[in-house]
Amino acid sequence: MVVRLMVVDDHRLHAEALASALKLRGHRVLAAAAPAAGAADLVVQRAPEVCVLGTAAPAEPGAFDPVVRIKRDRPQVAVLVLGPVPSPRGIAAAFAAGASGYVRHDERIEGVERAIMKARAGEAAVAPALLAGAFADLLNPPAKADDEGHRLLQLLTPREVEVLVRVADGEDTRLIAAGMGIAPSTARTHVQRVLMKLDVGSRLEAAALAARTGLLDRATTVAIPAGPRPGSEPGSA
Repeated sequence: MVVRLMVVDDHRLHAEALASALKLRGHRVLAAAAPAAGAADLVVQRAPEVCVLGTAAPAEPGAFDPVVRIKRDRPQVAVLVLGPVPSPRGIAAAFAAGASGYVRHDERIEGVERAIMKARAGEAAVAPALLAGAFADLLNPPAKADDEGHRLLQLLTPREVEVLVRVADGEDTRLIAAGMGIAPSTARTHVQRVLMKLDVGSRLEAAALAARTGLLDRATTVAIPAGPRPGSEPGSA
């Protein structure tokens, strides 16, 4: 079934790539544009059946303002949010704004298409696990930022805290390894352990979580070596 679509994303290249993939699958893609000023206006003017709205920061204030505007002026347009693994409250916020679904931005095109078809049919398009997490979060609100930061910090070893600080400073694996005097493979392992313990999928998400919960402020009070320590811990944790 052909769907009249509009793709809107923070990054124009992402929007154009998704639009091209959907066109190849037979859909009519009306436009692909960045959600800067006027993006919601464009959706309202063109009135597609489904708008795929990409966002890199679903937790940011106002992230779903375009959804509110679209649903206010074109309630018949189904809006499907495409973004990173969000906090449960991020999913709740998307639906509260009027979105018909939320799909992870690393979802395969087949999954995105299925979500589009569900949204067009008036169904909620969201993975059961994400939806369950949203309800659990609403029923059991998380601790305050300071408390949450303290709790997360307790999950990390001193070495992992140092890795987190370096990740937040934008250091890649090579710089982390050089700064800590360890092998790149060891640095990579430390980074993966930090991501796993914080339950996030990327370094960017780890840095954002650390800043949002106050973990980063607490972490920077931990003594960090001033520079590389050649010969120390070669290739070991």
